[in-house]
Amino acid sequence: MEIYLVRHTTPDVPKGVCYGQTDLELVSGFEAEIRDSIQYLPKELDLVYSSPLKRCRILAEAISPGAVIYNSNLKEYDFGNWEMKKWDDIPKEDVEPWMSDYVNIPAPNGESLLTMSKRIKVIWNEIQDKSDVQNVAVVCHSGVIRIIRAIHEGTPLKDCFSYKMNYGEVFKITL
Repeated sequence: MEIYLVRHTTPDVPKGVCYGQTDLELVSGFEAEIRDSIQYLPKELDLVYSSPLKRCRILAEAISPGAVIYNSNLKEYDFGNWEMKKWDDIPKEDVEPWMSDYVNIPAPNGESLLTMSKRIKVIWNEIQDKSDVQNVAVVCHSGVIRIIRAIHEGTPLKDCFSYKMNYGEVFKITL
C-alpha cells in the first residue's frame, strides 16, 4: 500500500499567528498550489481521507470530488485559548511550561501532543487496516503529518518537529 500524506495549501493567516484548529480561508491563488500538489499523486486513488477543516477540504475535493472520507481525528493540534493569537502576544509564563514539555502539557483548554497522537493513531490504524487498497491520499496538516511520520519511523514525539514541510507538499509512505 502507498499512502500519500498531503499538507493543505497556504492558509490566509498572518505569519506568527497560532491557528491550529481554526477553520481558515486559503490565500488568493491557492488553485495553482492545488495543481502542484495533485501532480505528485497517482492518477488512481482508492481512498482519499481528509481533515474536515476548509483548508484541507478544498484540496481533498479537488483530488477526489464527492468521494472524500472526512475524519475529525485528522484535525490539526488544538491550541485552545491560544487559537488566533499572535505567538508574541501570549504571555511567556503561559508558553514556557508548554514549550518545555509540549508532548505531555496541553495548551490551555487545548491538547498535548500525546493526546493528539492518540487520536491520530486511531485513524492511522484504520487506514493501514485497509488491506484491499493500493493507493490512499490523506489530506491534513503539518502536525498530523509529523505525528504519522514519527509513528511510522519510530521517532519519539518530542523530535517530530524536525520534519520540515511546505504547504501543499506530498510525502509518500510505503507499507
